[in-house]
Amino acid sequence: MRKLLASVLGIALAAAGTFAGEITVGFAQLGAESMWRTANTDSVKGEAARRGINLVFSDAQQKQENQIKAVRSFIAQGVDVIGLPPVVESGWEPVLREAQEAGIPVILTDRRVDTSDESLYTAFLGSNFITEGENAGNWLVRELMGRYGVVKGEVFELVGTVGAAPAIDRKKGFEAVIAKHPNLNIVKSQSGDFTRAKGKEVMEAFIKSPEWDKAATKIIYGHNDDMVLGAIQAIEEAGINPGKECIIIGVDAIADAFEAIAQGKMHCTVECNPLLGPQLFDMVEAVVAGKEVPKTVYSIEGTYDYYCAEALLPWRRTLY
Repeated sequence: MRKLLASVLGIALAAAGTFAGEITVGFAQLGAESMWRTANTDSVKGEAARRGINLVFSDAQQKQENQIKAVRSFIAQGVDVIGLPPVVESGWEPVLREAQEAGIPVILTDRRVDTSDESLYTAFLGSNFITEGENAGNWLVRELMGRYGVVKGEVFELVGTVGAAPAIDRKKGFEAVIAKHPNLNIVKSQSGDFTRAKGKEVMEAFIKSPEWDKAATKIIYGHNDDMVLGAIQAIEEAGINPGKECIIIGVDAIADAFEAIAQGKMHCTVECNPLLGPQLFDMVEAVVAGKEVPKTVYSIEGTYDYYCAEALLPWRRTLY
C-alpha cells in the first residue's frame, strides 16, 4: 500500500510540475571575447540553474568550426533545444538542417544567421543591431550640432569580427545616418575583433596614419565598448587627451564604459542587453510545451552619455 501511494503521489507531482528539471538545453556560446559576452554567459548559466534546467554548455573560442562541432554534439546527445549565438552569419544551413531533421528546435540568441530558409531555426532573441548603429549615429549628429552648430567630422571606426551580424549591422545603421551629412565621413575602418587588446592595436595604427593628422574633428566609433576601451588606452599612451581631443562612442553599455564616461574619457555608449537568460528559457519552456513563440524578440535598450553616466554607474555595476 505504501509503495502504491508513493507511486500515485509521484505521478501527481509530475503532472502538476513544470518541464523544469526534465529539459536539456545545449548552448553553443561563441566565446568570451568581452565583458558583454561574460555577462551573457553568466545570465544563461544562472537562469538555467535557477530553473533546474540541465544546461550542456560549450565555449567555441570565437571559431565557427567549434560551434558547429558543438551543435552536432548536442544533436548526438538528443538535447531538447539548442541555443546558438553564431560567430558569423553565413555557413550554418547544413548543421541547422541536421538539427531540424533530428527534431531539435534551435533558438538563435544575440546574433542572426544568413539563410534563405527561416524554418531552420525556431526563433531569434536579441538586439536590433541596425538600430544600435542608428542610435550611435543619431547621438553623434546631435552632439556635433550642439558643440559646433554644424555636422562635420572624421570618423575612425573600430569594426567588430568580420562577417559577424553586429559588425555588419552596426556599421550599416551608423552609415545610414551619417550618409545624410556630406561633411561627416568615415576615414579609417578596421576590425578590432570585438576585443580590448585588438582595439588598442588598431587604434595605435590609426594614430600613426595620415588621416589622423589631417582630421579636424576626430571621432572614434567602436562596434563594442571593449574595443573602444582598448582604443582609449592607445590614445592616452600617445599623449592625447581622449575626452577633450576626440569624440568617442561605443556600443554595449558595460559598466567599464560608464566608468570611462564618468571619468571624461568617453562620451557615449549605446546599450546592447546581454542578460538574455530569463527570456531565453521562457522561450525554451514554451517550445518544449508545444507552444508557438514569436519568430523575433528584441530587447529594449537605451543610449547613455556624459549627462547621465556618472549617476547611473552604481546601478550599472550591479548588472555587467
